[in-house]
Amino acid sequence: MSNANYVPPKVWQWQQGNGGKFANINRPTAGATHAAKLPIGKHSLQLYSLATPNGVKVTVMLEELLELGISAAEYDAYLINILEGEQFGSDFVAINPNSKIPALMDHSTNPPTRVFESGAILLYLAEKFAALLPTAPAQRTECLNWLFWQMASAPILGGGFGHFYAYAPEKFEYPINRYTMEIKRQLDVLDRHLASNQFMVGDQYSIADIAIWPWYGALVTNQVYDAAEFISAHEYQHVLRWAKQIAARPAVQRGRIVNKNWGDADKQLPERHSAADFQISK
Repeated sequence: MSNANYVPPKVWQWQQGNGGKFANINRPTAGATHAAKLPIGKHSLQLYSLATPNGVKVTVMLEELLELGISAAEYDAYLINILEGEQFGSDFVAINPNSKIPALMDHSTNPPTRVFESGAILLYLAEKFAALLPTAPAQRTECLNWLFWQMASAPILGGGFGHFYAYAPEKFEYPINRYTMEIKRQLDVLDRHLASNQFMVGDQYSIADIAIWPWYGALVTNQVYDAAEFISAHEYQHVLRWAKQIAARPAVQRGRIVNKNWGDADKQLPERHSAADFQISK
């Protein structure tokens, strides 16, 4: 597979099953591959997701809203097994034509509103429920600065560093070095900012923290890619302080296990339909 003298052809051709953890589902085309109905629960908000970092953003957000006493944020969460290609089912593609989790349907509107892309879902919920998004113009803008920073930066961490360091069938020095350099620069951006801020927007916890924590908080605490030692995570003391502070929040502890079907049994909740479900998982 490795070839230091590789020269790209004039026209690229897809070779199915081209290696890596997700080779069986990767393809260069969009659209549904099969007909599949999605379940619909009793609540207005219906989430179809998996407890990857992007999925955790939304379940943490919903649990934080409920923690604030916003009962209208009650939701049903159904697991989408991306390794089995369930994100290419017809109903799911109708919600998210990009076939990525998470995907949300809001049945409180007529017609129901579809929301896809994790950042868009966080912003939609924050505006719908007037929570976890500053209202003062300067602070709101700062929050959105960091929300969009995360959306632009995390693909370097996940699709770049995570893929080549943890998932690629072979280890290649150049991409690992290239993406490690960049994620360490990103961590330095966060560390410098958090040196003088409790949260991403001063002392106000917001959707910016909810967006960034599942990726970068998990990275420095060795929850993803088993790479904390490799990247010298101990150097980022302010990020570590922030990550641990957020991890201690009750809503975060609940949200991080929703739509999870791997790891310790008491840290899994493949489906969530009410607060009582968390007692069942223990």
